Amino acid sequence: MMPKATRRKRGRPKDRELTRRRQEEILDAAAKIFAQRGYPKTDVQIVADELRIGKGTIYRYFPTKRDLFLAAVDRGMRRFMEQLDASVAEVDDSLDRIAGVVRVYLAFFDANPAFVELLIQERAEFKDRKKPTYFEHRDANLGPWQELLRGLVAQGRVRDVPVQRITDVLGDLLYGTMFTNHFAGRRRSFEQQAEDILDVVFRGILTDREWKKRAAAVGKPRHSKGVAR
Repeated sequence: MMPKATRRKRGRPKDRELTRRRQEEILDAAAKIFAQRGYPKTDVQIVADELRIGKGTIYRYFPTKRDLFLAAVDRGMRRFMEQLDASVAEVDDSLDRIAGVVRVYLAFFDANPAFVELLIQERAEFKDRKKPTYFEHRDANLGPWQELLRGLVAQGRVRDVPVQRITDVLGDLLYGTMFTNHFAGRRRSFEQQAEDILDVVFRGILTDREWKKRAAAVGKPRHSKGVAR
């Protein structure tokens, strides 16, 4: 008995690069329009009109408006994380790597205010999500940085405090600065802001004399505040 011949599917083979480019074009247009109009006032047809394609074409790549919006936010965070990684890839000193992350963080959101709008809209429109996209990416990428901090503690370059505490405080400081800049306007360059943040985080605000004075006043020893050099 002769084996059945395998039937070949008709039609053009799928061009992965073409698919990727079309997805990028759709996300570029969608991100811009969502940022300008807001999620509730953006219809997928508006995005299609911007690209001069049919609405159905967008739905082939992103089945719902929600999917389209969240894909745009996710892509923005992936680009952000890629820039962070690339900025420190060739930096050897651990403290210089942390300093580089602070600078790139502020620079990225300074250059991409529309993406900040998308983060704000996600928090407002998708309260059902257990964790917003920003924090999903942040938490997924914390491990190597916490390991780097443990190394600095072991070397005696950073105070012996839980590294989770350090990443929480520094992360909250940058997150808050990003939104303050967006809502209130940036009063100084992001380079100056980065230097101010690094100065206060690395060196603290109290002199050694004042820190010892406060420790004596409460009648119990405190860890030296330390200066990361």
